[in-house]
Amino acid sequence: MDVTLLGTGAPQGLPRPDCPCASCATAVGEEARAATALLVDGVLLLDLTPGPAFAAARAGRSIAGVRQVLLSHPQNGPAVELPPGLPAPGRVPDGRELALISGHRVRAVPLDAPGTGYAVTSPDGERLLYLPPGTAPAGLREAAAPYGMVLLDVLGRPDGLARLRAAGAVTATTDVLAVHLGHEVPPGRELHRRLAAAGARAVPDGTTLIVGDYHAVPDLPRRTLVLGGARSGKSVEAERRLEAFPDVLYAATSGTREGDPEWAERVALHRERRPASWRTVETQDLVPLLAADGPPLLIDCLALWLTHAMDAVGAWDEEKWAAGGARALAERVAELVAAVRATRRTVVAVSNEVGAGVVPATAAGRRFRDELGKLNAALGAECEQVLLVVAGQALLLRG
Repeated sequence: MDVTLLGTGAPQGLPRPDCPCASCATAVGEEARAATALLVDGVLLLDLTPGPAFAAARAGRSIAGVRQVLLSHPQNGPAVELPPGLPAPGRVPDGRELALISGHRVRAVPLDAPGTGYAVTSPDGERLLYLPPGTAPAGLREAAAPYGMVLLDVLGRPDGLARLRAAGAVTATTDVLAVHLGHEVPPGRELHRRLAAAGARAVPDGTTLIVGDYHAVPDLPRRTLVLGGARSGKSVEAERRLEAFPDVLYAATSGTREGDPEWAERVALHRERRPASWRTVETQDLVPLLAADGPPLLIDCLALWLTHAMDAVGAWDEEKWAAGGARALAERVAELVAAVRATRRTVVAVSNEVGAGVVPATAAGRRFRDELGKLNAALGAECEQVLLVVAGQALLLRG
């Protein structure tokens, strides 16, 4: 089964007319996208893009053989015209299946937002799933088999991809394509970096793909260290890397601070931002979590873990530090680094980068800065990927 993407953009396309934003300004060449529409084996058209006949011709295809046109969402983009000779567009009721004369079967997939998803099976048994913008599947059961290709709003609804993974409908062999790309997505290379972190990719308009063919997507690193200064966006970046995956375990090292309402507000904001399917554990005992098998682990953050470790060994007292505190802290750090090195689960860890600022005025502050720098360097050496987040922008340092 071959699929030609006549468009890969949001209903209003990318760029939007007369929009001055950065995404629209840089959406040129292969990054310019018409509203998403799919031509399946030349006989089935899913959604419409302005000028479908011309879009198909630019891709070296023809819509003359289309026998069924199905719409997946309310049309809220530019006006489109149905070319002469095409059948009138329709929809398939949720849960119902439509059999085409070509041998294709199209089943309507219920969604959690207005619209209809379509699961298409070819005469040879190849399977693809197409979801409209801003939607995720509802009432999913365990899949009998994974889809060969899934096309959905990856960045707008990463939880939809997480649900499909949880049900076994998307596995490592599924080609995950991002569609409905609008000016809300980041411009240029940042778009493709974020998609790769979710195990997905985007292709230019007019691309023809074969369902079931292998396409290389960058392997998701098992261990990632995300560094950044205060309010740099490092925690958001770390969470974003796992939001398309189900059953994430969030290890919060912050603890509680009685009588500090500002700190409580920070913690609450972090909790509200996490997907509902994630589980949170508040702990500084990270080694057992790293040693255990389980879903992806997000650690936020190592700077707070180090603070607790330094408290425990008396690092702020010169006598205790000299009398064994330094050695005890080094042993704790070595144990954590060894656990990261040996872990078999996917790990994303967050830490502060504090070495580029003003030299702390106190000996305790300088000690913390030095020990955190050494911890970051030791953990970074064990990670396949290291990122530095500055002003919300992730810079790849390693991987």
